[in-house]
Amino acid sequence: MLLPTITSKLASAEAGIAGESRVADVLLRNSFSIEHRIFHDLSLTSGTQFQMDTLFSTRLFALILEVKNISGILEFRENPPQLIRTKLDGTIDGFDCPAAQVERNVILLKEYLSQVGVDIPIIGVVVLAYPKQIVKVAPTRTKVLFPNLVPQYIKTLYPLPQKIDVKTLDFLTSQLLESHQPYIPKPICEIYDILKHDFRTGVACPSCGFLGMIKYKKGWVCSHCKITNKSAHIKAIKDWFLLYGGKMTNKDCREFLHLEKPQTATRILQGMNLSSEGTYRNRTYQINFSELEFYR
Repeated sequence: MLLPTITSKLASAEAGIAGESRVADVLLRNSFSIEHRIFHDLSLTSGTQFQMDTLFSTRLFALILEVKNISGILEFRENPPQLIRTKLDGTIDGFDCPAAQVERNVILLKEYLSQVGVDIPIIGVVVLAYPKQIVKVAPTRTKVLFPNLVPQYIKTLYPLPQKIDVKTLDFLTSQLLESHQPYIPKPICEIYDILKHDFRTGVACPSCGFLGMIKYKKGWVCSHCKITNKSAHIKAIKDWFLLYGGKMTNKDCREFLHLEKPQTATRILQGMNLSSEGTYRNRTYQINFSELEFYR
């Protein structure tokens, strides 16, 4: 059945974004005595396209943070590279190895920096978003950290020799921003070849999971458990973009959230962190998947 697969895919995407947001918050709350630049969800091309969850760039080094939010007991395998997760109920799942992913990104970033004429050491680490993630077998070549340990680890790198000056760091920053290609995930309906009308629609209750919350003046009410919620629509709209991709119209919003009035849909869409284009009647809305604040 595809439903468990799609549900798992959505949950995985949400967990990944939440993990990256947690790391971003930790970096924002800490101060560093060295000149630095921080990039989130940076997507570059060096022979092939590659994406880095977080890049911490300085005059001494560049640090790539590969963030993972996968619960359970984790084993990093190296031959072949794979991450094995064992859940509390004994279920075993396999994932692409984040240690291998960050090693690949280190190589590709080195190639990219060589192309723009910048030579600095590049270090890659895996960051597990929450301490509840238990590492049974750690990778041998790649360091694994929790978010609260990242600032401390960065400061252990301060003794490295300075490789570039501030002018070159600024040049590198401009090159990275110019080369960045916004991340747009492939819609789930295309991955699994599912027609749009095959999906169940509506706003899910964050308390009991019932699909079909009803809009009222101050928010949403669940006809099943009677709980009210002011922002239950946010997850539904996020799911729409992950499921279908592209641009959302007022009609799309009304159909997916089961709204009657165009004015209600307009207020909801304009109240979110979405870009828009077009005139009033033909206006469309689009999500920037790199804007972590959308998912908080």
